[in-house]
Amino acid sequence: MKEEVSKKDSYERALNAYGEAIKEYRKGNWEKAQSLFESFILKFNEEKELVDRAQIYLKIIKEKGKRGLGLPKTNDDYYYFSVFRLNQGQYEEALKLLNKALEFKSDEGKVYYLMAQIYCLQGQNDEALECLKKAIQKDKIYKVMAQNEADFAPLWEDKKFKLLTKLI
Repeated sequence: MKEEVSKKDSYERALNAYGEAIKEYRKGNWEKAQSLFESFILKFNEEKELVDRAQIYLKIIKEKGKRGLGLPKTNDDYYYFSVFRLNQGQYEEALKLLNKALEFKSDEGKVYYLMAQIYCLQGQNDEALECLKKAIQKDKIYKVMAQNEADFAPLWEDKKFKLLTKLI
């Protein structure tokens, strides 16, 4: 029981630290955001999902420093730029970039997972579930991630969502 409470406290501290880094990122305070993301990754490396996201933001920040936002050239570029557009609320642009990423590499679970999030945010639940299904087929980790992803909250009670994310 104590271990469970400790894990929950650790996760809440991780979320708070991640949230602080995101605030700085959204303000455009790149150096401060970079420092906070780097510290977060070192301190909370057991929180894989959040660490993965923090690494995406770090890559975006570092790319900004090198060449501004420029034009995407690789599958990863398209993916990272789509995360950037998603965070700006530019869902259609983010989906276009993700479709381009799939042209480079069609078996990327993370691309389908992000597409599922965007479709869910837009209220396009059928499309969201279809993309989520593809993401889970590529990597089972997305079952767990989807169960804890606030963007999927509108689907949490959906029978199809429950079937897709069942931990069996």
